[in-house]
Amino acid sequence: MWAPIDPGKPKFMSISMSSAALPVCTTMLGNLVHFLDKAQAHVKAKGTDPMALTQFRLAPDMLPMTKQVQIACDAAKNGVARLSGVEAPKFEDSEVTLDELKARIQKTLHFLKSVPPEKLDGTETKDITFPTGKDTTTTMPGEAYLKHVMLPNMFFHVTTAYAILRHNGVELGKRDYLRGAAG
Repeated sequence: MWAPIDPGKPKFMSISMSSAALPVCTTMLGNLVHFLDKAQAHVKAKGTDPMALTQFRLAPDMLPMTKQVQIACDAAKNGVARLSGVEAPKFEDSEVTLDELKARIQKTLHFLKSVPPEKLDGTETKDITFPTGKDTTTTMPGEAYLKHVMLPNMFFHVTTAYAILRHNGVELGKRDYLRGAAG
């Protein structure tokens, strides 16, 4: 049975929405740039076609790596925009090269850096409506959206991009995935 060390103070402190969203997205997208840097080094060292990486799918019904990177960026920028009430930039989804994918991540990171933390803080109970299909939406409180939709969606697509690269011989490991966590 859990008992607090000091019964007068809670064991866990609450964290702000901005501290739960911005650094986590920034770290994971920064790690994704690192994966793509390693992919470029792999392509150069092995003399392989970079399009073989960017268009690779783990299964026939999965999206290719290019789309995984695009969606990871969109999950972060659109999620932060929905929570903060700031308009998200629109990206064309026209990237085909590793350099173009890295540029998209950098644009996303630039946007995240531009969002004032105070625009996110206090949005725990704000109703967030987001698309869940071509013609459907779902609405939930901001904290639930952040914890159960936005961040898991970003992690899923970053992880899938990692798995595609790893499957294709790019030397990546857990340290690469957790690279920015050391702070």
